[in-house]
Amino acid sequence: MELYKETIRTLHQKLRAGEVTSRQITEAVFARIEAVEPTIHAYIQVMKADAFAQADAVDERLRKGDLEPTYLTGIPLAIKDVICTKGVRTTCGSKILENFIPQYDATVVEKLKQHHPVLIGKANMDEFAMGSSTENSAYGVTRNPWDIERVPGGSSGGSAAAVAAGEAIAALGTDTGGSIRQPAAFCSITGLKPTYGRVSRFGVVAYASSLDQVGPLTKDAFDAAIMMDAISGHDPKDSTSAPVMKPHYAAALTGDIQGLRVGIPKEYFAAGLDPEIEQAVRNAVATLEKLGATCVDVSLPMTQYGVATYYIIAPSEASSNLARYDGVKYGYRTKEYADLMELYTKSRAEGFGAEVIRRIMIGTYALSSGYYDAYYLKAQKVRTLVRQDFENAFKYADVLAAPITPTPPPKLGELASDPLAMYLSDVYTVPINLAGIAAMSVPCGFTSSGLPIGLQLIGGHFQEATLLQTAFAFQEATDFHKIQPEIKK
Repeated sequence: MELYKETIRTLHQKLRAGEVTSRQITEAVFARIEAVEPTIHAYIQVMKADAFAQADAVDERLRKGDLEPTYLTGIPLAIKDVICTKGVRTTCGSKILENFIPQYDATVVEKLKQHHPVLIGKANMDEFAMGSSTENSAYGVTRNPWDIERVPGGSSGGSAAAVAAGEAIAALGTDTGGSIRQPAAFCSITGLKPTYGRVSRFGVVAYASSLDQVGPLTKDAFDAAIMMDAISGHDPKDSTSAPVMKPHYAAALTGDIQGLRVGIPKEYFAAGLDPEIEQAVRNAVATLEKLGATCVDVSLPMTQYGVATYYIIAPSEASSNLARYDGVKYGYRTKEYADLMELYTKSRAEGFGAEVIRRIMIGTYALSSGYYDAYYLKAQKVRTLVRQDFENAFKYADVLAAPITPTPPPKLGELASDPLAMYLSDVYTVPINLAGIAAMSVPCGFTSSGLPIGLQLIGGHFQEATLLQTAFAFQEATDFHKIQPEIKK
């Protein structure tokens, strides 16, 4: 098998055994990038010279015996372009930050670098992580490796497409309302959204501060556990980082889910769900039962209010967070302006894309005098009810199993002219972010036309280990995650 198709775990074993070098792995990945990147466009920028320098440095230290390799040593990884990388342009998919070069690494990048991986490049994304298709980037559209006429999902679509297409062995993404899980499902890879506070957000450019979370996109659950071992943990630089002990995720994967209680939320199997997706998810649940799990029915009655609640809270926080881009301190500045007010308005109007402007306007309205109580405050109260729904469900279940999206990946342009339809496609993912709990996407089948389907596994606060154990057991019993796309140019 070509090296770019292998998992982190397999490549680590080959590196330790001296069967391959980091340079050879990196060469294989860059050869793949040269072959398919013109079609897929997973990256905003690649860092070829830096990547080979990192690979050669790893190989030299391994030859000398002064580096004990961890799973990620010498492994090519992609970083979503919303995550700050020291000395490397970080655009957030926006024209307004087209020349922004951070002076420091985000904590997650800092933590990765302790393992000496090879950082391949910055992955494409919806502008400021606002979108579900990676069509909202100022740097072009990313295509789905399974069908290049369809979207890869968003906002971490570049990260997901890079992993699915073999342009990276694994990647980091962010998830504010489904932005790791949904592209993972659309690209038939594994994606984990950790509990809010499990992974530091320091150095991650904010969209909605109470919802954003960093997580891995990988080829399987074991690789997701490896990435979580590297990036999770308390960070004093992030005031929302939880000071809780973390388990050793990869070491805990046994594949034993005997006695696991799997909850089936009835609201996630209602009208509007594609029949093929429902059947694939139910088949996946049946597989978990064969492995020793027991199924119980649960109810999440506040699900119907999830999208409306999310699309008040997230744009409100975005309105506040994005106020800093004013053309003064850093970022894009309009070339012609008569006074300070015109500098502000023209810089923002020219620098932001349509979807970002739309969400800023929604959020500014919801926060405005006379509407704050009616919209934002009420949404926060409903958010509490959503969280209580999950708390009640987890009294009867250890893990919940559900779809990721109601439909397969749409065609390019299908949702671009219909923002409401795009927002409604998040119906199964945004409640998890509102509750701050953990969830992941695992490949569980394909439609009759060959489009990927993802199983959503949902866990309580800080239950990533349970999710990974469940996903690992499922993948030990199935081969969906091993099937890779044939990219048609």
